Amino acid sequence: MQLTLEFGGGLELLCNSVKIHQVNVDTQAEGMKLLTMKHLLSWVRTNLIKERPEMFMKGDTVRPGVLVLINDCDWELSGQLETVLEEKDVVVFISTLHGG
Repeated sequence: MQLTLEFGGGLELLCNSVKIHQVNVDTQAEGMKLLTMKHLLSWVRTNLIKERPEMFMKGDTVRPGVLVLINDCDWELSGQLETVLEEKDVVVFISTLHGG
């Protein structure tokens, strides 16, 4: 399944400073029929996060202070971890925590 993943607000630093990733998540190889956000977060932690994964995730979800948008819609409106993703979806992760 092809997806666009975007990282902002400092989260891109965890992915070698790359903000936009065009990824292909092979759901069949993972033994899944549907790709949920819970599965995607696990895939991101394993395949994209290069350092300090604890800054991105806590347990099986994103840390408090990380805004998640799926096709420009807050994931809290679509089911959070249970949201089923579709081909060509755009998922954006933005850290709202910063120094100052």
